[in-house]
Amino acid sequence: MERSSYHIAGMDCEAEAALVRLELEGLPSVRGFTVDPATRRLEVVHEGGRQAISRALERLSLGARRLSSVPVDAASDAAGSQPAGKHAATQASLLRTVLAINAGFFVLEATFGVLGRSLGLLGDSLDMLADAFVYALALLAVGGSGRRKRSVARASGLLQLALAALGLSEVVRRAFSPTVPDDLVMMLVAMLALAGNAVTLTLLRRERSGEAHVRASVIFTSNDVLVNLGVIVAGALVALTGSGVPDLAIGAAVFLVVGRGAVRILRLAG
Repeated sequence: MERSSYHIAGMDCEAEAALVRLELEGLPSVRGFTVDPATRRLEVVHEGGRQAISRALERLSLGARRLSSVPVDAASDAAGSQPAGKHAATQASLLRTVLAINAGFFVLEATFGVLGRSLGLLGDSLDMLADAFVYALALLAVGGSGRRKRSVARASGLLQLALAALGLSEVVRRAFSPTVPDDLVMMLVAMLALAGNAVTLTLLRRERSGEAHVRASVIFTSNDVLVNLGVIVAGALVALTGSGVPDLAIGAAVFLVVGRGAVRILRLAG
């Protein structure tokens, strides 16, 4: 029995971490593992089969590199396992809650983005939807079949890509047909989304387990706070200048980020 450590340079989101788990779960030599996208580290407890693990990681094209392999006894197997039992149920409940928060704010921001003619809010809503999919993948990581995880990843990638492409096409259209959004709606709704992300962060930080997908979710939600602040600043600039350019800029930036993430998920989901 060995414990092998890997550095995965290209693993920088929870969706990719879920796909790493998916690849490893099908290997008979693997006894347990932990995946930490926050540090890009993978720890695998296995009985032989080191080459099979390397091949599985190579298929993901994430730049996986083995750092070390050391012998361990059979009791160490449990240390590398995914969460189970009562603790897994607690994590599942937490992830369902933050999934519901993000899905709810997606609907709120998308609705007011349309009503307020704001691409910044629409982009932020799509970012919330992308997060909802990340939490769905994390929820499946607590306990779900590999086929189910791959299907969810593929569906989320396709939907995100389609919505990002639609958003970018609207940015181009409005660049030739200027529209000034409702700056007050932009700022108020973005502030509500900011409050929603603050609640999500609070709930995630109360989870003291230290599980990698929970820690990673904290990082992603913290980044979302920056997007919310960007929309608020863009709304303020629209109010000051009377121009829709700040709204176009923040909308285009978020659509590009979500589109990039969607392409990555689709590539990894195969």
